[in-house]
Amino acid sequence: MSRIAVELVPRDNETLLRDFEVVREAAPEVSAINLPDLLRMPVRSWEGAATLRAAGPLPIIPHVRAIDIAPGAPLPGAEDEGLREVLIIAGDPPPDETHRVYPNTSEEIIARYRREAPHLTVYGAFDPYRRAPYQELEALQRKRDAGAAGFFTQPLFDRRLLELSASWLEKDTVFWGVSPVIGPKSRAYWERVNHVVFPSDFEPTLDANIAFAREVLQFARARNDNAYLMPLRVDLAKYLTPLRDVMR
Repeated sequence: MSRIAVELVPRDNETLLRDFEVVREAAPEVSAINLPDLLRMPVRSWEGAATLRAAGPLPIIPHVRAIDIAPGAPLPGAEDEGLREVLIIAGDPPPDETHRVYPNTSEEIIARYRREAPHLTVYGAFDPYRRAPYQELEALQRKRDAGAAGFFTQPLFDRRLLELSASWLEKDTVFWGVSPVIGPKSRAYWERVNHVVFPSDFEPTLDANIAFAREVLQFARARNDNAYLMPLRVDLAKYLTPLRDVMR
């Protein structure tokens, strides 16, 4: 397998550094950290990236919300000499109506990064759940044309959809996403917010989620692809440690 990333939520610098150390101890095979940009958190993703780089040598990949970037404004992270990669997402509407957003598409911001920060590797997002497949595939092509070097997928929960998505992304650099969904409240969140359709045999238990994560990592390895783990609302060490053998 090329690379394995773990997604950490930048709740605050202290928690972020503590989670980073847990990842390094529980799963030293992890080769990158990616950071979402969540407006309800006090630390923006590119700020968290600078914090983590001071703590260790792992590459950090911050998410950048396209709708947050004003025309002509500096691109987040573009002037950070230690940053090498960014992931551009469209961005959900902000929880605070005073937070200003702009009518940018992901493709437009990918293209801006390629023009203005050519030293950065720029990734786009792939989500097979939120809209019709033909619309997502058209968006993928626009992102490729804009200069995306590859794609991070929305976490997937179904082997059949994983294989179908692989046929659509056959020639791309891909980070396949997987995230544990534990209990009915977590499942309801993914269904409501991300429009996920779970397979009929899906089990919202830690053991079942670890088993599926192993399956995704093995799938990525067989394709010489990358993968990322999004361990939300679970003990990091308990989730990552059983996966170490398939990370090697």
